[in-house]
Amino acid sequence: FDLMEKFAGYGFNKSHSAAYAVLSFQTAWLKAHYPAAFMAAVMTADMDNTDKIVTLIDDCKSLKLTVDLPDVNASQYGFSVSDTRTIRYGLGAIKGVGRGAVESIIEEREANGRFDTVEALCRRIDLGRTNRRVLESLVKAGAMDSLRLNRATLMAQLPDAIRAAEQHARDAAAGQDDLFGVAPPPAPVSPSSSRPAAELPEWPEAERLAAEKETLGLYLTGHPIDEFNDDLPHLTTGRLAAIAGEPPPSDRARFAKRTVTVAGLVLDMRKRGNRVTLLLDDGSARLEASLFEDVFQRYAHIVAKDTVLVIEGNVRFDEFANEWRLTARSLLDIDQARERHVSRMVIRWGVNGEQRNFVRELKDALAPFRQGNCSVSLLYKNGDAAARLHFGQDWSVRPTRELLQRLSELVGRKRIRLIYPRRISASAGD
Repeated sequence: FDLMEKFAGYGFNKSHSAAYAVLSFQTAWLKAHYPAAFMAAVMTADMDNTDKIVTLIDDCKSLKLTVDLPDVNASQYGFSVSDTRTIRYGLGAIKGVGRGAVESIIEEREANGRFDTVEALCRRIDLGRTNRRVLESLVKAGAMDSLRLNRATLMAQLPDAIRAAEQHARDAAAGQDDLFGVAPPPAPVSPSSSRPAAELPEWPEAERLAAEKETLGLYLTGHPIDEFNDDLPHLTTGRLAAIAGEPPPSDRARFAKRTVTVAGLVLDMRKRGNRVTLLLDDGSARLEASLFEDVFQRYAHIVAKDTVLVIEGNVRFDEFANEWRLTARSLLDIDQARERHVSRMVIRWGVNGEQRNFVRELKDALAPFRQGNCSVSLLYKNGDAAARLHFGQDWSVRPTRELLQRLSELVGRKRIRLIYPRRISASAGD
C-alpha cells in the first residue's frame, strides 16, 4: 500500500482524480434516484456493442427494471424511458437496422400517427431507406408485435405488403393521382384486405427466441431453458442460483467439493491451456464449467454455444475468483437426458362436439419415434365416458423435442405430461 500511495502522488494527478470523483458521485446519484433513465443512457452510449448491452441488461434485472421489446410504434433510435421502472429497447440497437431506416419510421410515426398494420407501415415509410432485410429484422426482434399479429404471420405478409407499397409509390411517381385533381381519391386499403383469413401458427418458442438472439444479441422475452422447466427438477440437483449462488458460510464449506448435476445454456466457450471452459446460464444464475482435455474430447460432438447441456461434476468455491466453479465429469444434451430418464408419456384428449381423424394423426406423429424406452398412455374423455389406454411396448417412443412439437400441434403442450421415475440427485450418467 505504501508503494501505491507513493505512486499516487505523481502517477495520477489530483485534477484528474478530482474530476473522476465528481463524475463518479454524479453518476452514482443518477443511478440511485433515476435508475431507468441512467441505464437507458448508458445502453444508448454502448448500443453498437452487443456484448456490453447483454451485460447492461443483466444489470437492469438486478435493479428490478423492466426492458421492453423494441416497438415501431413506441421506440426511439436509442433506449428510452417508458416510466420510472421501464426501459424501451431502441430500434437502432437491432442488428441490421440502420439510422436512416429508424429515422424514416420515427418521422412518419410522429407526423401521421401510429402504424396499425404491416401494409400501412410499408406504404407510409420510405422504402428507399428501409428495405426488406430491415423489415424482417424488425419482425424477428419483436418490433412489430404491436401490429396485432404474431411474428410468423407478419413475416408471411411482408412480401405482399412490400410489393403493394412499391406499386403505390410507382403510381404516385407516375402522376396517376389525376392530372387535374378532379378524380375522387382512391379508396383506402382495408386493414384486413390483404390479411389471411386466419393467423398462421406462431413460431415455436425455440425459433422465436433464436430470432431475438439473432437480431438483439440476447433473449429478451424468455430463455431457451424455459421449455424444460418441468424436466429440470428430475434431471438436476437444482437450479444454478441454489447450487452456486451465495459464497459458502464457513471455511470448511469453502474447501469442500460437492457432486452435483446441473443444466444450463452454453453462453460462451473458451480454450484455457488443457481445459475448455463453458459459461452456463439457466435463467437463475451463471456458472463456469471446466472440461479437461479427455472429457472434452469424449463429449465434443454435443458441446457448442447456444445448446442446453446437463453436466455432472464437482462444484467448489474458487477463493481467487470469489465464485463457484464446476469441474465436469460427464455431459448429456438436454434431449439425451430427457430420453434417458423419462419413463412414460401421458397424452390427454377429449372430443368437444368436434370429431376428427385423431387416431391416424396420432399414429403418424408417434411412428417416426418408435423403439424408444418411453411408454405411451392416452387419457381419453368426452361428455359420456373416460378411459385410460396403455399402448403396447412396440409403441414406446423417444421423447424428443421434435416429437413433443408434433404432439403439441395435435393436442396442445399442456395436454402432454412426461413421467419420471425419480429425481436425479447426483449423476447425469456417462
